[in-house]
Amino acid sequence: MYYLQGNQRCLAIHTDSRISLDAMNPSNHQNLVERIREEIRRLENDNWIIHFTWVKAHDNYGNELADHLAKEAACGSDADIAYIKIPKSAVTSELKEKGLQVWQSEWDASSKGKLTKTFFPVVKARISKRLQMCINLSMTVPGHGKLRLYFHRFKITEDPTCLCKMSPQTTDHLLWDCELLRK
Repeated sequence: MYYLQGNQRCLAIHTDSRISLDAMNPSNHQNLVERIREEIRRLENDNWIIHFTWVKAHDNYGNELADHLAKEAACGSDADIAYIKIPKSAVTSELKEKGLQVWQSEWDASSKGKLTKTFFPVVKARISKRLQMCINLSMTVPGHGKLRLYFHRFKITEDPTCLCKMSPQTTDHLLWDCELLRK
């Protein structure tokens, strides 16, 4: 809707797309949004007043007509439209997902880390846990920490049995079976 108000020209843009209105926030730097903001600034510098308003979809004839005209313009255009700019966030997200897929396939194919794989079989799930890495965790999970079985393997201790006397002191035993840790 366009009208004159004194020496100023006013433009009212009515849309049923809340997402389009929300996308106009200053933190959104997508190419299309930036171009729209530049055009708005140019019009405002030329003494235009621009208003954006949201209207409920399918609530009035004007909205239905606008939908029809938009579909007609989109389907009936002979011009080839090419969108060559992709948001950085989309590229980053896709690269992260592909990286996780490669990591998971290498993780699954590796013959090493069998004990660690019992705790973390899915790489994506392990990352989502946001564990605070420390020397004790990174050594205990694979069974290389201060465990009596590990020390016994290298002849540092004579007996691999846990202090609870139930079985050898392994990571699994400490987490699930050790009577001393249950109390």
